[in-house]
Amino acid sequence: MLLRSTDPFRDLDRLASQVLGTTNRPAVMSMDAWRQGDIFQIEFDLPGVSLESIDLDVERNVLTVRAERVGRNGDWEMLASERPRGVFSRQLVLGDNLDLDKIEAHYDAGVLRLSIPVAERAKPRKIEVSPGTTEPAAIEA
Repeated sequence: MLLRSTDPFRDLDRLASQVLGTTNRPAVMSMDAWRQGDIFQIEFDLPGVSLESIDLDVERNVLTVRAERVGRNGDWEMLASERPRGVFSRQLVLGDNLDLDKIEAHYDAGVLRLSIPVAERAKPRKIEVSPGTTEPAAIEA
């Protein structure tokens, strides 16, 4: 059986792979991030990655996500190899307004979701204004 691709952008993809990373060593993993109320949400696409290969580290305010998609081994001839394999890694510098001690991580259906609460010190708050003295103060020279 012979598989052929008729994608006109194949040479462009091949060039981009050489510059940005190969299919064996992808440059980055896809990510979405948004704020939902007092929670900062981040989702990473990691289809085909086992839960055991996901590693999350936080050092100061740098979050590192590392995962690995292992290639299949066997006695066969590969006809097409377009799915990235190998180690995926991404680092995010998070602001001081997030509570990094309370990060929650969930992995479901190939999507890693991180929920990071906004720190109490960064939440908006009311400041009470107290009445001052209305009597003029005497200034001595």
